[in-house]
Amino acid sequence: MSTEDEVRKASQQFYAALNLMANGDAHAMSVIWSQDATVTAMHPIGGRQLGWDRVRDSFQKVAQIASEGRIRLDDQVIQVTGDLAYELGVERGQARFAGQQISLDYRVTNVYRRDAGRWKIVHHHSDFTAALLDAVERSPVAT
Repeated sequence: MSTEDEVRKASQQFYAALNLMANGDAHAMSVIWSQDATVTAMHPIGGRQLGWDRVRDSFQKVAQIASEGRIRLDDQVIQVTGDLAYELGVERGQARFAGQQISLDYRVTNVYRRDAGRWKIVHHHSDFTAALLDAVERSPVAT
């Protein structure tokens, strides 16, 4: 398997975990994410999370209000340099957040790092989505 194919497999695992999260279960994120203090995320709900604990908590928070989610990555581009790789694309789909149906269509960048022979995600950045932020802020989980 080529290095690019290995990263593509890690991406498929991330999007499988993201779909589980969009259906209320964020536990699979811990399998594909590196779990150290250097990981980062900038989600469509805004803000910036630094370190695994905050990144994990952000996914768990959204999972508590998410259901009926289907998310896919379109227009994927992968570039690999040594033990780092990045992926660009467009996340598309839909999900229900805090009872509100939201369509998803935004640009995304994911960064992967080879960790003990396995590719793990270390950064996720997507466009800001006001509708999703509004749903999160209206939910009882927001406090």
